Amino acid sequence: MDGILALAADNLLSPIILFFALGVAAAFARSDLSVPEAVAKGLSIYLLFAIGFKGGASVASHGIDATLVLSLVAGVVLSFLLPVVAFGLLKGMTRLSVTDAAAVAGHYGSISIVTFVAASSVITSVGLSSEGYMVAVAAVMEAPAILSALWIIARFGKTQAEMEEGLVREILLNGSIVLLVGSFVIGWITGEEGLEMIAPFIVAPFQGVLCLFLLDMGLVAGRGLREARSVLTPGLFAFGVLMPLVGSAFGLAAGLLLGLSPGGVMLFMTLAASASYIAVPAAMRVALPEANPSIYLTLSLGVTFPFNLTLGIPIYLAVARALTGG
Repeated sequence: MDGILALAADNLLSPIILFFALGVAAAFARSDLSVPEAVAKGLSIYLLFAIGFKGGASVASHGIDATLVLSLVAGVVLSFLLPVVAFGLLKGMTRLSVTDAAAVAGHYGSISIVTFVAASSVITSVGLSSEGYMVAVAAVMEAPAILSALWIIARFGKTQAEMEEGLVREILLNGSIVLLVGSFVIGWITGEEGLEMIAPFIVAPFQGVLCLFLLDMGLVAGRGLREARSVLTPGLFAFGVLMPLVGSAFGLAAGLLLGLSPGGVMLFMTLAASASYIAVPAAMRVALPEANPSIYLTLSLGVTFPFNLTLGIPIYLAVARALTGG
């Protein structure tokens, strides 16, 4: 426990967490501080490009093996399974309708790439490494949860959810997925030589860009919490904290069974613990327009995201190191 508290304290005093806290505080104080939408989108593009390319270059040096393939399969299975677990918890802990519970559940099977990037940063700061193909695992976990949420509606809802024409295509061609996978493939093709060529652009500036992006995320999360406090019941808040821990346990089991490194196990736990606030909300607006976005956005971005950044990541790292001897 002392080790986890020490890690949490160190993480809370890291620049990326403090910039996130600054954004939240500014939003609650109703400051006019803001990051222009075009700049925020540019920061997001940079982070996806950098993490994808570095992951692809790492795979090029590592090579394809059975563990990589099994990790991808495990990621897809978890992305389908976790929404079902989340839906069960929501029905037991809250009074949400089937539609709202299914929409929320879909967010918790998908992933937050920013949480993944923050976890990768923490791994580097403590001197650990991880399997480069975890970026590919993150990519394959984006979409299956959306389909799982639609299945829940079809199975438990009073009316069957209809798959809007082009929704599957929209999910698979979501900009974040295309950029992440595309950068990964290019990094894989060009390998270490390609990484060396653009390292001054995607290695040294990375932490600074991440700080600015998390400042914007703090502003968004703070505004969401300020404006949607009425929907955040004690049961919903408890779910937003409990579900990441439940998801991380599934990720831990997968990482240990696959024989991943301590860093790899920690990243698998982080992926399974995170909640989407980009890809899934966009899909839910199309597939389940009757679901209340203030509920699923407040939970994923206002509760689970800050929990993972401040306490979750140190917990996942401490548990992964303890159980792998790393």
